[in-house]
Amino acid sequence: MSRRIFVPRDTSAVACGADAVADRIRSEAARRGVDVTVVRNGSRGLCWLEPLVEIETDEGRIGYGPIGVVDVEGLFDAGFPGDVRHPRALGLVENMAWLKRQLRHCFSRNGITDPVDLADYAANGGWAGFAQARSMASEAIVQTVIESGLRGRGGAAFPCGIKWKTVLDQVAEQKYIVCNADEGDSGTFSDRMLIEGDPYRLIEGMLIAGRAVGATKGYVYLRSEYPLACRVFAEALDTAREAGWLGSDIRGGGRDFDIELRIGAGAYICGEETSLLESLEGRRGQVRFKPPLPAIKGLFGKPTVINNVITLASVPDILANGAAWYRDLGVGRSRGTLPIQLGGNIRRGGLIELAFGVTLRELLDEFGGGSASGRPIRAVQVGGPLGAYLPESQFDTPLDYEAFAAIDAMLGHGGIVVFDDSVDMAEQARFAMEFCAVESCGKCTPCRIGSTRGVEVIDRMRAGTDAEADEVLLRSLCDTMLHGSLCALGGLTPLPVLSALKHFPEDFAVRR
Repeated sequence: MSRRIFVPRDTSAVACGADAVADRIRSEAARRGVDVTVVRNGSRGLCWLEPLVEIETDEGRIGYGPIGVVDVEGLFDAGFPGDVRHPRALGLVENMAWLKRQLRHCFSRNGITDPVDLADYAANGGWAGFAQARSMASEAIVQTVIESGLRGRGGAAFPCGIKWKTVLDQVAEQKYIVCNADEGDSGTFSDRMLIEGDPYRLIEGMLIAGRAVGATKGYVYLRSEYPLACRVFAEALDTAREAGWLGSDIRGGGRDFDIELRIGAGAYICGEETSLLESLEGRRGQVRFKPPLPAIKGLFGKPTVINNVITLASVPDILANGAAWYRDLGVGRSRGTLPIQLGGNIRRGGLIELAFGVTLRELLDEFGGGSASGRPIRAVQVGGPLGAYLPESQFDTPLDYEAFAAIDAMLGHGGIVVFDDSVDMAEQARFAMEFCAVESCGKCTPCRIGSTRGVEVIDRMRAGTDAEADEVLLRSLCDTMLHGSLCALGGLTPLPVLSALKHFPEDFAVRR
């Protein structure tokens, strides 16, 4: 019997040499006359162990990692793929403490199934949410999502069901579902990991959304920096369409729905929903004035649901298990689970899925294992390049939208970037302004001009020309950007700047 060996095809694993490892396993097995089948799965999120090689056994899957090409021959010498005693053996992967402490729902199949195998998807719970949705009226589907408490995972945290109800209530001959997969925040990779590791989950979520609001067409707007995700999702779309899960009369149910994959040109601003719509319509990605809201007048002027990948991927489980099941997870108004991405100067970086309520300190210590450098962690930035910098005194803050808002921070897309005590926080504040200046669409003055002036003011502060006056000017400039910008790019850039000033004022001292 052929022994199945799993080698991830996720971008993080491929970047660490997974393709070459998979090829070497095949060639070494052939040379030794060992019958193996190499399955290219998604990543489980243990990024510090990539490439993570797993062998299927009667007891479960045994992991080895990180494995490089030079390690493959030694694995076979040690008895691979049988009972292998090897320094990089990790035991049963599902028993690893890092995974056992998690609550994986959205990422329940990542790393376990072949991402593009429809039979594998169905055998591991796929399509259960859609099957339930087919037995429900549109209004009932929307009400289930409302009662679940699901909020948008893209950053704004707007109640998903309310957005869907607005689109459902519109009378129009055409409606659209748009998936925002333009994941551009630093330290975020959950959208990419899900698309590469469980693409049918996203397709199922979009099918349910289309059924809920009466849409027959969906678009996935994927950033150009994700070429592997593009290939995986395109293959999944073709396979799903051939099997009758997309197109006309889906599975004989009398409903039509299809999905088109569009690749963005790499503009950060196109992660903002109205700029994304402009790009989808063939124009330069610039922010639209609101109102009208996209839910009323969105893509091509039609009512449009716009959700990010994780939001839509959360829907199938909600339909399969019920609103109360999801609502009972989390704290306060932050319900369900959040895929947390831990990166930067951290020993064990990767993706962690937990219910809301876990603290930053738990994530940094219990999951992250402290800094990679071994030095004390001085600050973390949560929510991407526009998120606040939080000092050690705030590490006991629970991951909860309202708790973060109370300390002038935001959860955003769940990305956490870690810095040790060697970081220059004034330089980080300057980077925030410079990033905004580079990525601004240019439509509004506070963002376009304010960010450029912000870089200049911070440079003057650090040079000591008139530091006190420049600090007053910088705070005034941030206030203008916060209240005068058309979208969150200019409106949130003050967050990292003001947090750095508040918590790390010593770093803005004069540089000699």
